[in-house]
Amino acid sequence: MYDIIFISYNEPAADTNWSALKDRFPYAMRVHGVKGIHNAHIAAAKMSVTPMVWIVDADAIVLDDFNFNYIPPRAERDSVHVWHSKNPINDLVYGYGGVKLFPRLATINMDTSTPDMTTGISDKFRLMPQVSNITAFNTDEFSTWRSAFRECVKLSSQIIDRQDSEETISRLDVWTTEGYERPFGEFAILGATAGRQYGLDNQKNTEALIKINDFDWLKEQFIKAD
Repeated sequence: MYDIIFISYNEPAADTNWSALKDRFPYAMRVHGVKGIHNAHIAAAKMSVTPMVWIVDADAIVLDDFNFNYIPPRAERDSVHVWHSKNPINDLVYGYGGVKLFPRLATINMDTSTPDMTTGISDKFRLMPQVSNITAFNTDEFSTWRSAFRECVKLSSQIIDRQDSEETISRLDVWTTEGYERPFGEFAILGATAGRQYGLDNQKNTEALIKINDFDWLKEQFIKAD
């Protein structure tokens, strides 16, 4: 019922994941090369013609049993819906990297000044229990470090609405200690550790936190940490 938009920038496995999605869902569309996470999602919403729009990240390997067939009740069609995803390095399963269903107009008009994009779309949020994909961000050293850094900044700074403190602490512990032996696991742990500290140091500093959406800045941080 709703358009499916695949968003990519320069992710190494983007073409492979896009091809797999397109084979199963030929009507899916792609936004590629739009700089800035907020801007890319706005472009995706503008490409769509349906009242809600499915968003698939470039590093998502969509599971065979996920079919994009969910239709929210009318009262929830202004809500952000996020499905679970499995982390290939530390096996955490939660909303990080999951397939999303966004209200189209709210996405176009989102607040682009927020460090966490989803909270800039709507204050109404639904976490969906089904696992939609593997978020295979561990394709190279920088992509792995960047993904872990960004997520752990969000967790440790507690910028995400409705965070459960105990759950957040548990997830940070897993991010910063587990999966070293997995492909690029070392860089996930390094990025997670640096991101946790950056988030703690800048909990009330929105200007500093929003930098996690600037991939050029993230590249500079990665090079400095090397």
